[in-house]
Order: sequence, then C-alpha cells, then structure tokens
Amino acid sequence: MINTLKFESVKFWSWPMPVFILLIYSFVACKSPVQYDTILRGGTLYDGSGSPGLVGDIAIRADTIAAIGDIGFAVAEVEVDAHDMAVAPGFINMLSWATESLIEDGRSQSEIRQGVTLEVMGEGYSMGPLNESMKEEMILEQGDIKFEVPWTTLGEYLEFLENKGVSTNVASFIGTGSLRQYVIGMDDEPSDKEDLEQMRILVRQAMEEGAVGLASALIYVPGSYADTEELIELAKVASSYGGIYISHLRSEDDQLFEALDELIQIAKEADIAAEIYHFKASKKSNWHKLDVAVRKIEDARKEGLHITADMYMYPASSTGLNTVLPPWAIEGGIYKTINRFNNPVLRKKILNEIAFPCSPDSILLVGFKNEDLRHLNGKSLGEIARNRDLPPVEAVAELIVEDNSRIQSVFFSMSEDNVKKKIALPFMSFCSDAGSISNEGVFLNSSVHPRTYGSFARLLGKYVREEKVILLEEAIRRLTAFPAENLGIKKRGKLQMGYFADIVVFDPSTITDHATFQKPHQYATGMKHVWVNGVQVLKDGEHTDALPGRVVRGPGWIGHKKWER
Repeated sequence: MINTLKFESVKFWSWPMPVFILLIYSFVACKSPVQYDTILRGGTLYDGSGSPGLVGDIAIRADTIAAIGDIGFAVAEVEVDAHDMAVAPGFINMLSWATESLIEDGRSQSEIRQGVTLEVMGEGYSMGPLNESMKEEMILEQGDIKFEVPWTTLGEYLEFLENKGVSTNVASFIGTGSLRQYVIGMDDEPSDKEDLEQMRILVRQAMEEGAVGLASALIYVPGSYADTEELIELAKVASSYGGIYISHLRSEDDQLFEALDELIQIAKEADIAAEIYHFKASKKSNWHKLDVAVRKIEDARKEGLHITADMYMYPASSTGLNTVLPPWAIEGGIYKTINRFNNPVLRKKILNEIAFPCSPDSILLVGFKNEDLRHLNGKSLGEIARNRDLPPVEAVAELIVEDNSRIQSVFFSMSEDNVKKKIALPFMSFCSDAGSISNEGVFLNSSVHPRTYGSFARLLGKYVREEKVILLEEAIRRLTAFPAENLGIKKRGKLQMGYFADIVVFDPSTITDHATFQKPHQYATGMKHVWVNGVQVLKDGEHTDALPGRVVRGPGWIGHKKWER
C-alpha cells in the first residue's frame, strides 16, 4: 500500500525544513501564497534512498527543488498532475557513448525518453586531452557525423557541449587510452619515467577541470598496453582529487578472475574507489565464473575497498568486429590492421589466430561506414560469409578492409540468467554503453544495439515490473543516489530540498522498451515528464526541444560557477 505524506513522515524523509512549517507559512501569508515556477502534485515520490515511495508534492524554483511534501496553497506558473505516477530523481547513465551523437543532436532523445538526465562518458578514451595528430585522426575517422574539433582539453570539450546546447547534463572520466595516445602514440611500448610524469600532469589537469575520475578500457589499443603499475600511478593522482577508477577489465571471459584481481589491486594500492564497466562473464564456457567473480568483489568490499560495478540489461555486447583479431594485429590502430591484411603472409597468420567469442551466426554487424555495405547492417557474420561463399574468418578480413573501419558489431555471448543475477547485486548501477540518439537523420544510416533506446526502460519494465528481480525503489536508488555518491557528485541524485531539479515522472505500470535487435530505432514509452536543472525537456512523452544541460564536474574541480553552490 502506498503511504501518503503527513506530518509524521517528515522524520522518515529527513528533510531540512519540516513540512508543517511550510503549511503554517501558507496560512499566515494567505494574501501572498508561496510562488514557485513548477509544482508536481500528488505523485508517488521515490527520493533515491531506496525507501518506499510516499505520495506528495514537489516544487521547483529556478534550477532547484524548493519544497517537498504537502505544499498545500502554494501556486506556480506550471502545475503538473502526477497522481498514479512515480516521481524520482533523474537517472544517471554510468557509461555513455554520447560523445559525438550529442554534437550532432543535443536533444539526447533516446535517453531523455527513458529518464536519463546525466550522461557519464570517457570509457578508456575521452574527448580530451588531444594533440594535433589526435585531432587530425578524429576528423579523418568521422563517419556520418561531421564536426570541427575546436577543443584541446577534456574540460574544454564538456564546455563545448554545454555552450552548443544539450538536453542532458554531461560528465566524463579521463581515459588512459587517450593519455597513452597523447604521450606515447598507438604502439605497444612501455612508459618510461618521463612518459608517466607527463600522463600524471594530464590527469591532474583533467581532474582540476572537473573529470570525475580515471577510466581504462584494457582490451582496446592503446590502453591495453598499460601495465598494472602504470595504472596504479595514474589512479593515485585521480584519488588525490577524490576521483574514482573505473575499468573495462583486461578480460571479461577466459581471464576474468585475473582481470578482476588487477582492478582490486589497483584500488588497494592507489587507495581509490573502483568500478567495473559493464560487469559480465562472456562466452558460454565462462558463464559459471560470474558467481566466483561476485564473491571476489564482496570479499574486497568486506575488507573495506569500495568496489562497485555497472551493467546494461541485455545478454549481448557491442564492440568492434576487429576485437576478434589477435592483439598484435590491432596494434597501432585500424589503418595498420588493414595494411597487415593486405600483406598475404600476415593476413594468413591473422586468420589462423582469429578467436570468436560466440558462433558467427550470433555476431550481428550493425555499424558500416561504407555506404555500399550498409545493406548488410543487421545481418550476421555467418549469413554474410555464406552469401559470399567464404569461411567466417575470411569474411572478417574482407569486410574490415572494404569498410576501412573496425565495424561495430553485436555479440550474443552472455547468459540471461546472469543478467538477472547482476541486477540483484546491491553494488550494481546501470548504463547503456551506447550513444544518445534520435530515430531520424544520420542516425538511421546504421543499425544499433537496442540498449541505445531501451536499457533503462528495460530495467524498470521487464526486470522490475514483470520479473520482479528487484523492487522499484531499489532500482531507482541504483539509478540515482548510488551512482551520484560513487562519483562524488554534489546536489544531484536525490529528491531533496536544495538539490538541482533533475526530476522524472513515469508510469511504473507501462514503462517499456520497444527496441529490438531487428528493429532497434524505437523509443521507449511510459516516461511522461522530465526536468533537467528545473527546465522541462519531456512533456507528456514528447521532447520540448529545451537544451538546459550543464557540465557536472567531479570533486577535484578547482573552478567556480555561480550555480555550483
């Protein structure tokens, strides 16, 4: 049964100003009722703490939550009837690849329509720091989305997005792959003392500009060339600013335990909180490893280490097709890989060492850059190979060379049972691991993983409402306050007076993801209203075209803005 907020509920919610004071003030000042910009009336409020929802009102003034409870006779320019709706803090996407999609379309439609109000970017590769060669490469490798690169540092990139206009708030980690490319390049070389000191300086700069921490992606070049000691030394810098370390582990399959041990070692020796990106046990032969990996994390947490994880709600991952190649074949980047394929001796060696994480029929190709190949979007590698009368390994070589790219692909290599086990873990937050796009324009030139449109709605619809893996209030906690606290973000992630008004209103009985692997470009439904910094960006399920998003900076930021109070 849903409770209704009364005077006695104030202590439960621990609000700074008791509700009865607001009511008394309303009676005393009856000639001049309290004025707000927006009032949401009668919704079931989930404050982000994990406590059950309570019926009440929320008032917004400017960019801030100004009152919560039964606010009675107050008035506002906009009043919203939220009866029978869930009202919650805006959701936090712990792994977003909206780095380029927000440049093309700042509305962030696929995420806003699911309630995401903060995109956290930077998985191993961040949009700064950039040197001139990195800028040239970024422009050269652009696909359908074309843009200039007027920024150099990560902080400048985030400000570029804010100034251009985005609907969501944005934050980012500094990526170790970017640091290595900036200082050493794309080759597999150890860092020397001078390299390491230069990377430390770049981490300091990024943290002082507001990066939320240090991120590694240890299966991708050049980040994969960093050894554990290098990562520890860089993580120590992020730790000194209150940031966290987050990592795409060095292995998510055969060497999962060893990769997890490395993350725990880094957390311990650098004295830093650490999170695992899209935690999984990949390949059927490794599915049983998840339980042991969870115990490793729980043991580390019992020892006092702050180890957390995030995930998306699908048994299929998405990355470049080139990840099936041996590590030496992808060293130096995609163009060196293509040159190796053009060498008959090296090509034969590569093909002999290709390792598929699942059947070629369970690998969908979704991201061709070559327009002549786009008719293959959504087809499996196995089907394409048969149509070309080629072995699958030969098809991999041909397609990468023809497309002149890594080819974004979807790999069905995980267990649905493990997805549910992970959702139930109390230290798990959530992500999309995808861009934030619209189902129009250049975005339709490629197929995408359905997580792009549905990860968060799928959690609330399929796994909360239908399968009851976790309670709604717990799901909201791990979409909001939990990741905000992990990131050290102030005044976001809770329905609390004085916090920024990032608020979502949705129907728990209808929120649903519609994107499929066959037809991914479909928006989720059931999210009714969304406010970002007090500005409504979704109204009655439709985007308002408002772009109130801001840069959300980590605890090391040394700057000052009037809205960071």
